[in-house]
Amino acid sequence: MNRSAVKVGVIVLLTAAVALLVGIRAGARGAAPKASSAMPNASIPTFPTDNLGREGFFYVGGEYGGSPGKEVMHGAMYVEVWVPKQIRRPYPMVLFHGNGQTGTVWRQTPDGRPGWAYYLIDQGYVVYMVDYPARGRSPYVPSLDGPLNIRTALELEQIWTAPAESGGDFPRKKLYTQWPSDAPHKGMMGDPVFDNFIKGQVQFVGKQAELAVPAGVALLDRIGTPVILLTHSQGGGIGFNVADQRPNLVAAMVAIEPGGPQIGSVDLAKVTYTKRNEDSWGLTNMSMHYDPPVNSPSDLHVYLEEKSERPDEVPCYLQQEPVHKLMSLEHMRVLSISAEGTYHRVYDHCIPKWLNQAGVKDDFVRLEDVGIHGNMHEMFLDKNSDEIIKFIDDWLRKNVK
Repeated sequence: MNRSAVKVGVIVLLTAAVALLVGIRAGARGAAPKASSAMPNASIPTFPTDNLGREGFFYVGGEYGGSPGKEVMHGAMYVEVWVPKQIRRPYPMVLFHGNGQTGTVWRQTPDGRPGWAYYLIDQGYVVYMVDYPARGRSPYVPSLDGPLNIRTALELEQIWTAPAESGGDFPRKKLYTQWPSDAPHKGMMGDPVFDNFIKGQVQFVGKQAELAVPAGVALLDRIGTPVILLTHSQGGGIGFNVADQRPNLVAAMVAIEPGGPQIGSVDLAKVTYTKRNEDSWGLTNMSMHYDPPVNSPSDLHVYLEEKSERPDEVPCYLQQEPVHKLMSLEHMRVLSISAEGTYHRVYDHCIPKWLNQAGVKDDFVRLEDVGIHGNMHEMFLDKNSDEIIKFIDDWLRKNVK
């Protein structure tokens, strides 16, 4: 046998020995895991991103505050942006969340379904989602931003998730049927879906609008082209003030049960006003641009309607003649939505009335009137949430060119 053959034989034997040794060691440890075993299990919600082309995040707004040598940044706002693979809608969508929440409410429901952001991406919208300053992923500076508050489990049950069962006191509470759980005591502590929901309800500051409106204006300036504002609850007032300051950058606004009532405090159980808000500029407590100009809330002379349209709704405060027009918003189409089983129904109709009287075209929709039943204030979390965002998208396609 020549040397080459011997050398080849030795190499073969050594290779076999190494393979045997590796096999023995692997057997001692157990079989090597398959790559698929790293996949999150069924209890961890994940969603396909077939139509998501790019994503990122950035911060807008903010300023330095504090004494010299101890400056800190406060008032900055976290923004997440999703870009579809095919942009098919002319206006980006900017989503402003409600009080005690963050931009995560648009991404996922508490029972683990994809949220509205995925629907909007599938329709070809560029989507921006924010966490207000001093909230969520945005910095909070106690010395500058003020004290924090947070809602209790009982408060959430009574106003949002299980009003009829937990002692909520407003006329339409028994009409809420869309909480996404079939557990005993659904919508209450101990319901796994409620327990998951409350983990995402976060602390909030009192002067949220004063922080969020400048940051929202900075966001629109950064985007630089007209957008559609989709707002919820507290986000509604923030959206109106942002649009008033940047009217050329807002093509339309969808106001889902915007914060209110805009003029007076209301006793929900008795469906009546308890006091007049003397600091209101009609929609919020922040100044707005009217024509003729309004220099203070006292310049707005208002009256209370003699009678409400429905027994479970309060009459509305409206302007006396001559009416001050919201000139900066007159070009903007508004869709205002109120759910069938919400406490907000007591006063949701009043902001649209104020807007229409002030020259802004606002379509007010009670969801049951368009065949969407059983929802509450947090309608984007409900079982039938996809029906609602489809209705919104259809309205935008028809009314915002």
